Amino acid sequence: MTAVSVAQIMEKMLRFSEGNLHDIDHLLRVWSYAKTIGELEGLDTRTQTTLEAAAIVHDIACPYCRAAYGNTNGRLQEREGAPMAADFLRDTGLDAEQIGRIAWLVGHHHTFTDVDGLDHQILLEADYIANASENGYPRENLENALARIFRTDSGKALLRDVFCL
Repeated sequence: MTAVSVAQIMEKMLRFSEGNLHDIDHLLRVWSYAKTIGELEGLDTRTQTTLEAAAIVHDIACPYCRAAYGNTNGRLQEREGAPMAADFLRDTGLDAEQIGRIAWLVGHHHTFTDVDGLDHQILLEADYIANASENGYPRENLENALARIFRTDSGKALLRDVFCL
């Protein structure tokens, strides 16, 4: 899987977002943080590609959840998003194992317990940083997340740098 394939997934997801600038901005933030943390943590190429694709599609269910439920609750996103992500990625050139892992990550991107793998941890951290910046989390919440949620050295450093902790 090459960087071109990640770019193609990004292009496809941007079209899917139908001009929703909030959703587009968020996926770009999460992708850039995940890409940065993954590279700094030294992920192998396959895991890095899987992580980046998951970051791009992690909120794929948000438009559906808004329409069907009137909100984008994290548990709804996880439940609805996993099968949507798998379907979305079928024609991208990713193999079935990668698609399965990405769907699993989408289905657990708000689950902070029983973290399964470095890609899962990094996606959680990247999404948290993006959400914190978009929603103006108070310093106390950031410090709590640093102590309780963040596990990668690169994610911790990024959180500290972004929010001057």
